[in-house]
Amino acid sequence: MSVSAPHPRCVLHADMDAFYASVEQRDRPELRGRPIVVGGAGQRGVVAAASYEARVFGIRSAMSSVEARRRCPDLVFIAGDMRRYAAESRRIFEIFRSFSPRVEGLSLDEAFLDLTGSERLLGPPSEVGGRLRQRVREETGLAISVGIGPIKMVAKIASGAAKPDGLLEVPPDAVRDFLDPLPVRKIWGVGPVAGERLEGLGYRTIGDLARADPDTLRRRLGDWGVGIGRLARGEDLREVEPHREVVSISEENTFERDVADRSRLEATILTHAEAVARRLRRQGLLARTVVLKWRPGRRVREGPRGYPVRSRQKTLEEATDDGEVVARVARVLLEDALVEPVRLLGVGVGGLVGEPGRTTQLSLFEAGGPASEAPRRRRLNRALDVLADRFGDGVVRRASQAEARHATLSGQWKKGSRDTHGPDVGPRESGESDA
Repeated sequence: MSVSAPHPRCVLHADMDAFYASVEQRDRPELRGRPIVVGGAGQRGVVAAASYEARVFGIRSAMSSVEARRRCPDLVFIAGDMRRYAAESRRIFEIFRSFSPRVEGLSLDEAFLDLTGSERLLGPPSEVGGRLRQRVREETGLAISVGIGPIKMVAKIASGAAKPDGLLEVPPDAVRDFLDPLPVRKIWGVGPVAGERLEGLGYRTIGDLARADPDTLRRRLGDWGVGIGRLARGEDLREVEPHREVVSISEENTFERDVADRSRLEATILTHAEAVARRLRRQGLLARTVVLKWRPGRRVREGPRGYPVRSRQKTLEEATDDGEVVARVARVLLEDALVEPVRLLGVGVGGLVGEPGRTTQLSLFEAGGPASEAPRRRRLNRALDVLADRFGDGVVRRASQAEARHATLSGQWKKGSRDTHGPDVGPRESGESDA
């Protein structure tokens, strides 16, 4: 009996073109052909998405709004509407799922699709990608770029090379020819700091890294160097994962002005803690660790990393999904850590575990007071969740909560957040690529 060879892997990366900005231009004809950005227009605003007309001026996502306006005085700023973008995202992902049951969402506008073994049913991958692009255009009026390759990294780089509104397929036997001339920073996971380090060692292109001896990479860069060497050679065993476990949940905001007032910081902590706890309860999870994150208001160096991120964390005696518990621990961390005004403040939780039939009680001391309080707290949280599910997460707030407004939009998929994504969002959190 003969055994057929396994199908070669085939991964498609679909990425909407300037998603937020394109939605605005589609819905508002007066914006078409004009340089626009979606994001905060204030002194601490950040560009979340830039139209292609704005990119002519070198404007890109994550750039400060001040710098963007300096480059283009005629730039139009749009505050943005995450509810509308999320609704559009759901339509787009329904199209993705009609082509493959294995869809791994990276953000509202970006996903991997596993096409492995589907050629007999759907046709050649390039034709599948073409039909997907046509469907998205016909049903949403928006452009999407597609990259196809034998591994995820190649597919992702290919979709970027195909922009705007294009398709690029890299066959398995052409991977090295495609990757070798590219800058080493194109490797998935190599950021500015790692890129500088690699370039300082003489690895300027992906080909340079691919040709490097693995033992040399290990000696110079440790296991991480060996791993990115494999990626440079086109060796990537990561599968398209439709369902990925959440490892942490967080909420944060950037203040319009530096804040030193403890009462305001504590009120902001409570707002974030309640939002995080609500997302825990919606996913049936409990958290064992509370994390406080902040950026000091004082710049320590020039460039986008001039405001370093600081954090403190504490492990609980008992896992919890109660916002008051999370807030109480975060306030203690605040008291221990902060000694200067801050520009950004966030609260997160980690060490997530499944909720065992609501049998977990709050710790007598650590989690939130006497054990007799636990049932009352659970009833209160359930009542708040019912109201939030029906009317939105912001409909009810505790008296001591703050209005924690973001300086710009967040492109993250926040699993468990009902205000933006509804009940069917993907589990992975990631910023919009804005490519």
